[in-house]
Amino acid sequence: MQKYNPKAFLAWVTICVVWGTTYLAIRIGVTDVPPLFFAGIRWIIAGPLFFGILRLKGFKFPQARELKHIAIVGISLLGIANGLVVIAEQWLPSGLTALLITTLPFWIVGMESLVPQGPKLNFKITAGIFLGFVGVAVIFAGDLQELTESKYLWGILALTGAVVFWSAGSLYSKYNKINSHPLVSASVQMMFAGVFQLSLSIANGEEISFNLTSNGYLSVLYLILVGSILGYGSYIYAIRHLPVSFVSTYAYINPLIALFLGWLILDEKFDIQILLASVIIFTGVALVKKGASAS
Repeated sequence: MQKYNPKAFLAWVTICVVWGTTYLAIRIGVTDVPPLFFAGIRWIIAGPLFFGILRLKGFKFPQARELKHIAIVGISLLGIANGLVVIAEQWLPSGLTALLITTLPFWIVGMESLVPQGPKLNFKITAGIFLGFVGVAVIFAGDLQELTESKYLWGILALTGAVVFWSAGSLYSKYNKINSHPLVSASVQMMFAGVFQLSLSIANGEEISFNLTSNGYLSVLYLILVGSILGYGSYIYAIRHLPVSFVSTYAYINPLIALFLGWLILDEKFDIQILLASVIIFTGVALVKKGASAS
């Protein structure tokens, strides 16, 4: 690691820790604050604040012709996908949510294989996807009765929708390049996501039941300053100064931190079955990444 920029390595460590803690913050927040309002208020504050910092550094607002693409990506990734994660965590443990999110590469690679110019499936990718779903099956093998409970099932469905929309938004972003700086684009994406989620919240009548407690307030504040601005800023810095293959290893560390914190603070399940499932899923993710890089 000596050949790497020390600041970039510190940024990678920040991603590993910070993004691993956000699942706990969301889980705590949605116990006090309606999910769409909770998600929307985070982005509607973080976006302008982040852009204001960038503006002071001389960055300019994106060109009008790029706003459509930024809006589509922002609403897909942050507005819908992140919103569904928040909704899912009303019923699902934070650590389990983080672990299931690691199956994201399976969805992205699988969906991209349907794109004419996208990489095609090979043995490693297929084997990795198979292992990933075996890992998911191991997670729920001892909790089949819970799957029949409506709230738990709604949580699983919401999380599935989250990874589908995140995959679709990521692929749209990949195949529709824009000239705006990534950080500027991210800040505007946050604004679009915040407006989208708060509009849905108001339409759903959530603001009527809104009552921000100290836990809800601290959760929102943490997600704005630490999860959104510090976390995303660190990610952009890290991928500019370190190999992307190395930076992407944060995906293996986030769920372990989330599982540990969920067990430590919220008494969530963290046993040998979860550890076994984690190893299987991580092995599957590694195979998919190797297969995709060879395509």
